[in-house]
Amino acid sequence: MLPEFTDDGILPPGDYPLSIEQLRNSYLVTGAGLNSTSWDKKWRALLVDNLEKMTNQLRTFGISNIFIDGSFVERKDHPNDIDGYFECPLRYFASGKLEKDLNLLDPGVWTWSPKSLRDNPNSAKRQLPMWLIYRVELYPHYGQPAGLKDKYGNELQFPSAFRQSRRDGKPKGIVPLIKESQND
Repeated sequence: MLPEFTDDGILPPGDYPLSIEQLRNSYLVTGAGLNSTSWDKKWRALLVDNLEKMTNQLRTFGISNIFIDGSFVERKDHPNDIDGYFECPLRYFASGKLEKDLNLLDPGVWTWSPKSLRDNPNSAKRQLPMWLIYRVELYPHYGQPAGLKDKYGNELQFPSAFRQSRRDGKPKGIVPLIKESQND
């Protein structure tokens, strides 16, 4: 299901759907077949545990299109975090109801306000509460630009921004998270 990394250490272009359990058992966590003695399995497993908590919270409110990316899905022995985005209706986000609903489950975690950014000695930049607590950042996507630009200076939306390497703009793969089974 999950192809080997390219020579550049990224997933080949494409979508590679995985459930949390499949992710947990994949080489992205276990390092199986990567011939690396410093692959941080414990850290990667903790990040997936945290991702699972956040994913379950999103799914409680009907959000099912969730995608992960960043250094976690690259050949990096110790990724800093898991980056991702989820699709949601603009009205649900803009009304503040999404944030309110999610914070009923996990108070103070779910916010994307620049005012909520906090200093952290483990990071060169200020971080959102979700990053400080879980080391996972999941952003809502409702059709807006992602704050990243392509090599021509055009604003990218999350789907296209997450499918290219930040280093050199090369196309890369992404992992859509799927439910464990149809009965979940």
